Amino acid sequence: MKGKIVYFLTIVICFLLQCTVMDLISIGSVTPNLMLVFCVSMGLMRGRKSGLWAGFFSGLFVDLFFGSVFGFYALIYMYIGYLSGYAHRIYYDDDVKVPMFLTAIADLLYNLSVYGLQFLLRGRLGLGTYLYRIIIPEMFYTVFITLIVYRIFRYINYHYMNITRKES
Repeated sequence: MKGKIVYFLTIVICFLLQCTVMDLISIGSVTPNLMLVFCVSMGLMRGRKSGLWAGFFSGLFVDLFFGSVFGFYALIYMYIGYLSGYAHRIYYDDDVKVPMFLTAIADLLYNLSVYGLQFLLRGRLGLGTYLYRIIIPEMFYTVFITLIVYRIFRYINYHYMNITRKES
Protein backbone atom coordinates (compact mmCIF):
# COMPACT_ATOMS: atom_id res chain seq x y z
CA MET A 1 0.00 0.00 0.00
CA LYS A 2 2.88 2.34 0.81
CA GLY A 3 4.33 1.72 -2.63
CA LYS A 4 1.09 2.73 -4.37
CA ILE A 5 0.84 5.94 -2.36
CA VAL A 6 4.44 6.83 -3.20
CA TYR A 7 3.73 5.95 -6.85
CA PHE A 8 0.73 8.29 -6.97
CA LEU A 9 2.55 11.08 -5.12
CA THR A 10 5.44 10.78 -7.58
CA ILE A 11 3.01 11.24 -10.47
CA VAL A 12 1.48 14.30 -8.80
CA ILE A 13 4.88 15.83 -8.04
CA CYS A 14 6.08 15.18 -11.60
CA PHE A 15 2.96 16.83 -12.95
CA LEU A 16 3.39 19.86 -10.71
CA LEU A 17 7.06 20.16 -11.70
CA GLN A 18 6.08 19.81 -15.36
CA CYS A 19 3.59 22.65 -15.05
CA THR A 20 5.72 25.01 -12.99
CA VAL A 21 9.48 24.47 -12.96
CA MET A 22 9.82 23.06 -16.47
CA ASP A 23 8.08 26.13 -17.88
CA LEU A 24 10.66 28.30 -16.14
CA ILE A 25 13.60 26.45 -17.71
CA SER A 26 12.15 26.35 -21.21
CA ILE A 27 14.50 27.25 -24.02
CA GLY A 28 12.88 28.84 -27.04
CA SER A 29 9.40 27.82 -25.83
CA VAL A 30 10.49 24.16 -25.76
CA THR A 31 10.11 22.41 -22.42
CA PRO A 32 11.31 18.93 -21.48
CA ASN A 33 8.59 16.33 -21.00
CA LEU A 34 9.04 15.09 -17.44
CA MET A 35 5.87 13.00 -17.52
CA LEU A 36 7.24 11.07 -20.48
CA VAL A 37 10.50 10.40 -18.65
CA PHE A 38 8.50 9.11 -15.69
CA CYS A 39 6.44 6.74 -17.86
CA VAL A 40 9.53 5.36 -19.59
CA SER A 41 11.39 4.99 -16.29
CA MET A 42 8.57 3.15 -14.55
CA GLY A 43 8.08 0.90 -17.55
CA LEU A 44 11.78 0.04 -17.56
CA MET A 45 12.16 -0.44 -13.83
CA ARG A 46 8.86 -2.10 -12.97
CA GLY A 47 7.50 -3.70 -16.14
CA ARG A 48 4.69 -3.30 -18.66
CA LYS A 49 1.76 -3.18 -16.26
CA SER A 50 3.34 -0.56 -14.04
CA GLY A 51 4.40 1.49 -17.06
CA LEU A 52 0.86 1.30 -18.38
CA TRP A 53 -0.62 2.61 -15.13
CA ALA A 54 2.02 5.32 -14.83
CA GLY A 55 1.25 6.42 -18.37
CA PHE A 56 -2.49 6.32 -17.85
CA PHE A 57 -2.48 8.45 -14.70
CA SER A 58 0.15 10.83 -16.07
CA GLY A 59 -1.87 11.33 -19.23
CA LEU A 60 -5.06 11.67 -17.22
CA PHE A 61 -3.57 14.59 -15.30
CA VAL A 62 -2.50 16.23 -18.55
CA ASP A 63 -5.96 15.66 -20.04
CA LEU A 64 -7.75 17.06 -17.01
CA PHE A 65 -5.82 20.29 -16.94
CA PHE A 66 -4.63 20.95 -20.49
CA GLY A 67 -6.24 18.55 -22.96
CA SER A 68 -8.88 19.50 -25.47
CA VAL A 69 -9.99 15.88 -26.03
CA PHE A 70 -10.37 13.85 -22.85
CA GLY A 71 -8.32 10.67 -22.92
CA PHE A 72 -5.99 11.63 -25.77
CA TYR A 73 -2.83 12.12 -23.71
CA ALA A 74 -3.79 9.28 -21.36
CA LEU A 75 -3.86 6.91 -24.30
CA ILE A 76 -0.53 8.12 -25.70
CA TYR A 77 1.29 8.02 -22.36
CA MET A 78 -0.26 4.64 -21.59
CA TYR A 79 1.10 3.14 -24.82
CA ILE A 80 4.53 4.67 -24.17
CA GLY A 81 4.69 3.25 -20.63
CA TYR A 82 3.49 -0.15 -21.80
CA LEU A 83 5.90 -0.35 -24.73
CA SER A 84 8.86 0.71 -22.62
CA GLY A 85 7.97 -2.06 -20.16
CA TYR A 86 8.97 -4.65 -22.75
CA ALA A 87 12.63 -3.89 -22.00
CA HIS A 88 12.15 -4.57 -18.28
CA ARG A 89 13.56 -8.11 -18.29
CA ILE A 90 16.64 -7.39 -20.40
CA TYR A 91 17.52 -4.06 -18.85
CA TYR A 92 20.18 -3.38 -16.21
CA ASP A 93 19.12 -0.58 -13.82
CA ASP A 94 22.44 1.20 -13.41
CA ASP A 95 22.87 1.86 -17.12
CA VAL A 96 21.44 5.24 -18.14
CA LYS A 97 21.94 4.79 -21.90
CA VAL A 98 18.87 2.60 -22.37
CA PRO A 99 16.47 5.06 -20.66
CA MET A 100 17.98 7.89 -22.70
CA PHE A 101 17.52 5.97 -25.95
CA LEU A 102 13.97 4.90 -25.08
CA THR A 103 13.09 8.42 -23.97
CA ALA A 104 14.29 9.80 -27.30
CA ILE A 105 12.24 7.25 -29.25
CA ALA A 106 9.20 7.77 -27.00
CA ASP A 107 9.41 11.56 -27.31
CA LEU A 108 9.64 11.29 -31.09
CA LEU A 109 6.61 8.98 -31.21
CA TYR A 110 4.71 11.17 -28.75
CA ASN A 111 5.27 14.35 -30.75
CA LEU A 112 4.53 12.67 -34.08
CA SER A 113 1.25 11.31 -32.72
CA VAL A 114 0.31 14.73 -31.33
CA TYR A 115 1.14 16.27 -34.70
CA GLY A 116 -0.77 13.63 -36.64
CA LEU A 117 -3.89 13.63 -34.52
CA GLN A 118 -4.15 17.30 -33.58
CA PHE A 119 -2.58 19.21 -36.45
CA LEU A 120 -2.57 17.02 -39.55
CA LEU A 121 -6.26 16.13 -39.24
CA ARG A 122 -7.08 19.85 -39.16
CA GLY A 123 -5.27 20.44 -42.43
CA ARG A 124 -2.05 21.93 -41.06
CA LEU A 125 0.65 20.34 -43.18
CA GLY A 126 3.82 21.99 -41.80
CA LEU A 127 5.54 18.81 -40.65
CA GLY A 128 9.02 20.11 -41.48
CA THR A 129 8.52 23.24 -39.42
CA TYR A 130 7.01 21.28 -36.55
CA LEU A 131 9.83 18.73 -36.75
CA TYR A 132 12.71 21.24 -36.71
CA ARG A 133 11.25 23.77 -34.29
CA ILE A 134 9.47 21.57 -31.76
CA ILE A 135 10.09 17.82 -32.07
CA ILE A 136 13.89 17.68 -32.36
CA PRO A 137 14.69 20.38 -29.74
CA GLU A 138 12.22 18.86 -27.29
CA MET A 139 13.66 15.42 -27.90
CA PHE A 140 17.21 16.55 -27.08
CA TYR A 141 16.07 18.59 -24.10
CA THR A 142 14.05 15.68 -22.69
CA VAL A 143 16.98 13.29 -23.15
CA PHE A 144 19.23 15.76 -21.30
CA ILE A 145 16.74 15.98 -18.42
CA THR A 146 16.62 12.16 -18.36
CA LEU A 147 20.28 12.14 -17.28
CA ILE A 148 19.36 14.00 -14.11
CA VAL A 149 15.85 12.83 -13.32
CA TYR A 150 16.26 9.11 -14.03
CA ARG A 151 18.57 8.64 -11.07
CA ILE A 152 15.98 10.29 -8.80
CA PHE A 153 13.25 7.97 -10.10
CA ARG A 154 15.53 5.00 -9.63
CA TYR A 155 16.24 6.01 -6.02
CA ILE A 156 12.52 6.45 -5.30
CA ASN A 157 11.72 3.14 -6.93
CA TYR A 158 14.24 1.11 -4.95
CA HIS A 159 13.84 2.80 -1.59
CA TYR A 160 10.16 3.68 -1.30
CA MET A 161 8.20 1.37 -3.61
CA ASN A 162 7.74 -2.36 -3.25
CA ILE A 163 9.65 -4.01 -6.03
CA THR A 164 10.59 -7.55 -6.80
CA ARG A 165 14.25 -7.33 -7.62
CA LYS A 166 15.65 -9.31 -10.50
CA GLU A 167 18.20 -12.03 -9.87
CA SER A 168 21.52 -11.51 -11.53
